Amino acid sequence: MALAGNTPTASFLTKIGKMQSVGCRLCRIARQVRGESTDGLAAETHGHINSAGCEVMATRVTAAHHSIWRPLYDSMYAAQKPKSKLKFVTLDKESNMSTLWRRQEILRICSKEELAEKAQDIEVTIPVKKSQ
Repeated sequence: MALAGNTPTASFLTKIGKMQSVGCRLCRIARQVRGESTDGLAAETHGHINSAGCEVMATRVTAAHHSIWRPLYDSMYAAQKPKSKLKFVTLDKESNMSTLWRRQEILRICSKEELAEKAQDIEVTIPVKKSQ
């Protein structure tokens, strides 16, 4: 149904005249339970429900996402050929950027200073609202 584009979401049901609003029904219920306004609800689409964007499904989607990483990493690591130039890093051997810089591996891409300068260049172009 998802591939055919006819999953019975609010977006689809509104499109065929069976519902009045495209707003996510799960998010609406969650907000009503908390006593919050239901204005500005995200459109209930297949993608919305299956992403962390849906207030009700976020923890479930995130848990499902996290549960697959260990087996996925382990299978990629096990399938890696000894002479492969690709490196699949298992979760217990994962490195952050600081670790890579200490090992000098990331210097092939850029230095810390170059990254900081570029980040600052980008940051000053981001508009900030008065409320922020």
